[in-house]
Amino acid sequence: MDSTQTTPLPPAGPTQSPRDQPTERLNLYRNQIIPAQAQSSSTTTTTSFSSSPRNPTSPTTQSKNPSATMSRDPITCHVLNTLTGTPAANLPVTLTLLSPSTNTEPTATTTTFHATTNADGRVANWTPANASSQSQSVSSVLAALPAPDSKTNWALRFEVGPWFEAQGVESFWPEVEVKFTVKGRGKEGEEGWRHYHVPVLLGPWNYSTYRGS
Repeated sequence: MDSTQTTPLPPAGPTQSPRDQPTERLNLYRNQIIPAQAQSSSTTTTTSFSSSPRNPTSPTTQSKNPSATMSRDPITCHVLNTLTGTPAANLPVTLTLLSPSTNTEPTATTTTFHATTNADGRVANWTPANASSQSQSVSSVLAALPAPDSKTNWALRFEVGPWFEAQGVESFWPEVEVKFTVKGRGKEGEEGWRHYHVPVLLGPWNYSTYRGS
């Protein structure tokens, strides 16, 4: 019997040194991971675009509603309490149409509106004082004027005395009244109309006011 042993032949292909083996494994790992990531990214992008609603009224394409930004009345006010440096909240205010002429006193048919300042000390909308004129508004009063340059006289009355008294503060003023002239028919964005805003800096012994915007 021949005792000679046959030495197995090495596998076909180039012989790799131990130093090349980690590099080969790294390349295999890279070939497996990178295509998977690319496919996942492509799928995510496609899903993102396909899931976007093609609705012309979506928030990104819907135009702003002009009426939403014009909900305030043509005449507004804002009161700040200079004693505390805070808004004068819950202050009763009365807006009165004195006359559509040059008079500065109320007529027999006085048009009056009421409101109470909000937490920010502001009044943006008015409520008719008389139950019989609930359909009337500041906008409708001005819109009924004959010409774009028509003038009306108005008065804002702030019930200062009781308001300060409720806070334990003695006020020199029982009430504060601001009279002013409005020119125009109150049509926002038309006829050269400029909004009438009346800020009041209010204290128990002094006050100041001016025309705002």
